[in-house]
Amino acid sequence: MSTAQSPDQLAQDFVAFAVESGVLRFGEFKTKAGRLSPYFFNAGLFDDGAKLGRLAAFYAKRLIASGLEFDMIFGPAYKGITLAAALSVELARLGHNKPFAYNRKEAKDHGEGGTLVGAKVQGRVLIIDDVISAGTSVRESIAMITAAGATPCGVTIALDRQEMAAENGVDLPHSAVQYVTQQLKMPVVAIAGLADLLQYLRSADDSSVTAHAAAVQAYRDKYGV
Repeated sequence: MSTAQSPDQLAQDFVAFAVESGVLRFGEFKTKAGRLSPYFFNAGLFDDGAKLGRLAAFYAKRLIASGLEFDMIFGPAYKGITLAAALSVELARLGHNKPFAYNRKEAKDHGEGGTLVGAKVQGRVLIIDDVISAGTSVRESIAMITAAGATPCGVTIALDRQEMAAENGVDLPHSAVQYVTQQLKMPVVAIAGLADLLQYLRSADDSSVTAHAAAVQAYRDKYGV
């Protein structure tokens, strides 16, 4: 999103919510790629009923607005499990009742067995996660969904970091989200992106928040795509 465009209000509301909830923090944080990032997004801190309910509402609004059609939701272990359940509840509240499933990290050798839990994985399956760091989780989810005889149809995430992916310490010319959309041919629906975060930082009333805008912009200038 260019700075010339009007703000995406849903994205702005989400970023404000993430900052207020302490889920989106500013400082100096080391990423999986070994970079020092001026911000950190930890969806595990949407850790009570009120916050999780609001998060699910953001996902649901963005998905409904996107027009992406899907028959069920799949949440990869571990964060995706809670997200899939919460989104399923919120969609049902809005009149879109969708089944959901998730995977275990280790196969169960008793009872019903296997690695998949929940509704039968079938039809068009939407994968839900918090972010896409390298695309590994998405590839694994696609493999499980395909093996079950269903069709992975898209991915939804909370935040698109909009930065270069890295492999073995080497920066790649595309982001993890671009890899998923271009190489895996999967549409990705994100509630917000780094551009939305920058817009929020520049327009916030709180000077302690706007103080981080320069560092985030510098990070985007260096690693952004």
